[in-house]
Amino acid sequence: MSFQQLNLIEPLLKALNDEGYSTPTPIQQQAIPIILERKDLLGCAQTGTGKTAAFALPLLQLLCEDAAGITENTRPGTRSIKTLILTPTRELAIQIDESFAAYGRYTNIKHTVIFGGVPQNPQVQALQRGVDILVATPGRLLDLCDQKLLRLDGIKYFVLDEADRMLDMGFINDVRKILTRLPQKKHSLFFSATMPPDIQKLAASIRSIPPR
Repeated sequence: MSFQQLNLIEPLLKALNDEGYSTPTPIQQQAIPIILERKDLLGCAQTGTGKTAAFALPLLQLLCEDAAGITENTRPGTRSIKTLILTPTRELAIQIDESFAAYGRYTNIKHTVIFGGVPQNPQVQALQRGVDILVATPGRLLDLCDQKLLRLDGIKYFVLDEADRMLDMGFINDVRKILTRLPQKKHSLFFSATMPPDIQKLAASIRSIPPR
């Protein structure tokens, strides 16, 4: 199977060609069609299996579809965050943001990353310029929300990545707090390398009414 057979749009195929990717991994073959159909997804996948591309590529395509004909995507500072990717560590957050940069280089989709342990001002300034996709770690995300510097009520697509590591690192309560701030109607994608009982319960709570 090729990426062309997954019905990806030309800007994404061109970016994949630049990266030297021609054959999707198993998780990409399985996940991309489901996400493009705007269905919720629960995926069991290890880091290093191509998981990031499995959600980044279809999300970029859906955002391109949504943006067709919407003038706000041409005016800096008017974009509202439509996609939230929540991940446990700054290293992984940076990697995911770099993947969106690589795969989305020929699209008009804007993205940024926020995480703790560094001054918040550059991150806040990036948010104020307007982004479609936000990659975040839980603590910094909640901090900026509490400061009224960030709103999540416009989220259409939500990805919880490395859910079992969230549990191991003690972030599950933060994740639950974040879920209460998201719209009920959203497209939810959940990835975890393992599925212990607490993660299964969390996955069940994330399932939501798809946007129309």
